[in-house]
Amino acid sequence: METVNIHEAKTHLSRLIDQAANGEPFIIAKAGKPLVKVVALDKPKKMKRIGFMRNQISVPDDFDRMGEAEIEQLFGEA
Repeated sequence: METVNIHEAKTHLSRLIDQAANGEPFIIAKAGKPLVKVVALDKPKKMKRIGFMRNQISVPDDFDRMGEAEIEQLFGEA
């Protein structure tokens, strides 16, 4: 694993980040003493897409009016 001093890390930060992102972590040192280890983050988990239950459930045509009478009783007409 490569060790670089702070000045070198600042000078070559873009290259070092690309290197770490490609699976080659590195250590940043100050006066020869290791301070931090830079490693790539895990890739985010793939999000489930909307529609993953298509054809498994159905939504009634009057979905936006369901319970309308009960709601009017509870809150009165607007």
